[in-house]
Formats: sequence, C-alpha cells, structure tokens
Amino acid sequence: MSGGIYLVQDDSGLVKMNEQAYDSEDLLQGLLAKYPNLLAGDQIDSNEPRRWLLVSREVSLASEEDGAGRWSVDHLFLDQDAIPTIVEVKRSTDTRIRREVVGQMLEYAANAVVYWPVGGLRDLFEEREKSEQELDELLESEAEPEEFWQKVKTNLQAGRVRLIFVSDEIPTELRRIVEFLNQQMDPAEVLAVEIKQYVSQDPDFKTLVPRVIGQTGNPPPPRPGKLWDKESFFRELETQAPEATRPAEEIFEWAESKASRIVWGRGKQYGTFFPTLDHKGIEHKPIQSWTYGSLSIWFGDMQLKPPFDDELKRLEFLRRLNEIPGVTIPDKAIDKYPSISLSTLNNEAALNQFLETLDWVVQEVEAS
Repeated sequence: MSGGIYLVQDDSGLVKMNEQAYDSEDLLQGLLAKYPNLLAGDQIDSNEPRRWLLVSREVSLASEEDGAGRWSVDHLFLDQDAIPTIVEVKRSTDTRIRREVVGQMLEYAANAVVYWPVGGLRDLFEEREKSEQELDELLESEAEPEEFWQKVKTNLQAGRVRLIFVSDEIPTELRRIVEFLNQQMDPAEVLAVEIKQYVSQDPDFKTLVPRVIGQTGNPPPPRPGKLWDKESFFRELETQAPEATRPAEEIFEWAESKASRIVWGRGKQYGTFFPTLDHKGIEHKPIQSWTYGSLSIWFGDMQLKPPFDDELKRLEFLRRLNEIPGVTIPDKAIDKYPSISLSTLNNEAALNQFLETLDWVVQEVEAS
C-alpha cells in the first residue's frame, strides 16, 4: 500500500497520515457494525442517500427449507426502503477476494431470497440493544414497523437485494466483475466499497475514507412523490411488471365498486394501494397491491379484527385462495403477510376466482 493524506491542525501545522492495512478482518467488520455510514450511502444514491439499519453480524443462512444454517453472512443491513443489503468483508491480502468471494456472495443472494424467513430476521434484529430506537430513526415516522418488515419480505421475494463487497482495497479483477454483475442483475444491485485506513505516527490520529466502486454511471431512477395515486401507480406498474397490469386493473375496479375506499401508500420507491372496508368503526385491509407486481395478503392485520380474529375464518380465506391455480400459501402464514405474484391472476378463470374470494371477505366483514 502507498499514498497519504494530510490533516490540518488548528495551528496550521500538517500531520501526514499514511495508508495502512487493517490489523485484522474482524477489526474492519467491527467498524462497519458500529459505523454503518462507512458504506457510503451518499455515494450509492446521491439523490436519496442510503441510510442503514444493521440487522446483525454473522447471520445464518440455510440452503433448504427449514434447514440448518449452511453459511454465515458477515453483515446484513436494511436501508430505508427495506432493501436487504448483504455485506461481505475481506482484506486485500486475502486472495479469496478475487474469485471465491464472488461465488460465495451469489450463493448468499440466491438462497437468501428463498430461505431467509423475515420473521426470524426480525427476531434477530430485535435482540439487539436499542433496536426499536434505531428503527424509528431509520423510518423517520414515514412508515409503521409492520409495514417496513412486510416490505423486507416482498423485496426478498422479488429478488430486490443489494450485495456489497467491502475491503481496504478492491482489486481490478473484482471491480470488473462487480461492474458486469451490476449491469446484468436486475432488480438486484452489486457494488464494492473500498475503505482505506490512514494512520499518523501519533496513534491518536486515524482516518477512514470510503469509496463506492462498480457503479456503471447510470443515475438512479427518480423517486416518485410521497403519495401515490391511480395514474402514478399504474404507470410504474406498467414499467416494472407489465404482465401484472391487467389483474391489478381488475382488482382496482373491484375495489372502486365493492370497497369503502382505496388507500394509497406513501412509499418513496414502491407504490401500493389497499382496498379498504370500513365497518362499525373498524378499518379492514385484506390485500395490498405493489408496483412491482406483487400482491400481499394481510392475514397479520386481519387476525386483530373480527370476524377474522377467528383462526378458522382465516383458514377458510386461505383455503379459498389456495384453490386458485398457482397459489400455494402455507397454513403457518395465517398470522403473517404472505405474497403472491399478480401475474398468477393473469388468467380470466383465476382472476374471477380471486375476486369472488374478495367478495366473500366483504360479506364476512359486513355480517360481523
């Protein structure tokens, strides 16, 4: 390593600080856990700098359903849009950073979107001290925790994850690979962050300088306004998941005629709408449609309100949904927020069956 920077003191003196390797990989990992801003969220997205929430270090990841942990991810962060961000740390002196770590990270991503249970990730995060305070600071009162964790789940299911390689120096070979992957992998994002350490002769002076590597020069897409509406929702849906447009339009028309009102989401990146039923002073939101072509079933919310606080009622709703070709929601999801792809309903018979199931939900609510 070579190079240096200079610190200007109050007396106008200069302190030379020389680039220095980290004493250990664990030291760099610890710094990231303590100071997540080292991931340079302002460089990743200058329009809306990424802010980070550490879920945990050494997060276990299985390679099969309900399997034991096969890998251990160095760090798992979430940003303010609930995008899971997997971070792998290697020092430049570790030869694995050039090839082996790339395959390792791709394995992490491929299995995370299938086998990471969001409930387990949430439990892991909430074991941390001050977790509630950290989440409140990340959300800045713009979203409820339940909605945020539901977004984590839908992002995973959609493969919307971010992979970040971190090192004190990113080799040229890795940079080329990262740039290539970042161009090819959509909606996933692949980046590298180089965090150089500079130390003076006086050990009290130390500086860390992060730099994002691997972006291809394409600016991030503009963020929509805080409150979505019909026009902006379907314009974005047509861009992200055109095959989901027709079923979403039919569900929207159903909501206009059968629901009490339609509630629009305020997400900065993903638009949503909720067909909402008002009955005896209680607000019921059975489903949520997303601009990336997903549909969430809100069992978790329904379990708190009659008549679906009765588990048998939720099981009946589940049974009716699972009768639709292509829909397979497990029984254990009746107190959660499972998702199905709207494209599953891009079939007249399946769509009619789904709308009939929603009619049944309305009848049950109104009869309660």
